Amino acid sequence: MMAASNDQAKAPARVLLVTGAYFPEISSGGLQCQAVARHLGARARFSVLTTATDAALAAHETVDGVEVSRVYVNVDSRASKARAFLTLLRELLRRVPRIDAVHLQGFSRKNILIAAIAKLFGRPTVLSLQTAGHDEPQTVAAQGQLAAWAFGSHDMYLSVSPRLRDQYLHAGLPPDRIRLVPNGVDVQRFTPAAADVRATLRRRLGLPLDRPIVLFVGMFSRDKQPRTLFDAWLGLQRDPALASTLLFVGATQSAYYEIDPQLAPAMRADAERAAVADRLVFVDPTHQVHDYFRAADIFSLPSAREGLPIALLEAMASGLPSVASMLPGSTDTIVEDGVDGLLVPPGDVNALASALSVLLRDPAMGALMGARARETVLQRYGVGPVADAWVDAYAAVLGERS
Repeated sequence: MMAASNDQAKAPARVLLVTGAYFPEISSGGLQCQAVARHLGARARFSVLTTATDAALAAHETVDGVEVSRVYVNVDSRASKARAFLTLLRELLRRVPRIDAVHLQGFSRKNILIAAIAKLFGRPTVLSLQTAGHDEPQTVAAQGQLAAWAFGSHDMYLSVSPRLRDQYLHAGLPPDRIRLVPNGVDVQRFTPAAADVRATLRRRLGLPLDRPIVLFVGMFSRDKQPRTLFDAWLGLQRDPALASTLLFVGATQSAYYEIDPQLAPAMRADAERAAVADRLVFVDPTHQVHDYFRAADIFSLPSAREGLPIALLEAMASGLPSVASMLPGSTDTIVEDGVDGLLVPPGDVNALASALSVLLRDPAMGALMGARARETVLQRYGVGPVADAWVDAYAAVLGERS
């Protein structure tokens, strides 16, 4: 009997991952879950419960050996939201009794229901704090007492950045329940490209060969500040020595409220007026985003707020020099200014333009920064240590500390 008990204790934890989106829809939380699941293999038995805005996606399917259930919701329809709530409730009642723990990727109002169902069945919960301005106790408390209760009810918190951890601690929440676990990157997928490979990729992707490419990856939201990057880049195009292509990869239109659908058309119009429309490229969200990183010369993250930006880590893993907003407790914990990238004040068009011009004028310095950036990711932000930290967290909340 004792041997059987030991075998049972060593069985991989059955964990329900709850995300805002999952493959084939694209989100940083969903992609992180997919990467960790792929890395861990049999060390944890994951299933996924996610929302979806694409009604054509299957409600249930298996992705990379992981059972995925999707709750469709039209965010513009109250009736659809009501149906989604009932579907989510049904899925939770079906799934939670069959798993050992629940791991939520970021906070949203659906966490109230999920936390309540987990408590009903006595299942521990882990909450990953991912997004500055959203996954912070003060922001959640403004949503009401139930939201505040749900946020404070978890058995373990995994903060991707020191800023989010500090916000948690400043709220007086239990310090022994939070761990600093950064986002991780697949360093085999995001890897530097030699010059000939870069040229081949550009031909295949329909990108110009004769100008440097400045890359942005992310949704077109006010917080991501793509307009700040555009204005900085546009001002540089008057100097022939700084002529370059600005490549935006990300959603410019979406049902999600964060995205501002007016941003991209306004940029196109301004580029037309400046006679540089041929240097401005927009690409929809893609699962082949690593090809665009490998085809680019410089990456820019002009955001006003971030948790620990995965796109920046992917750029650094790809050997790109980056110009990023200096966000305390976030980007400044990743990038050492002037060593493996450049940091500028958020929203400062002139500072961003100046930093971009430095890299455009001195490709050799940019290449050195990119090589150092790759080393930074290899040393600190591989997906392997992140996966190990998730497993350790599950063991802790399940009372299996080694």
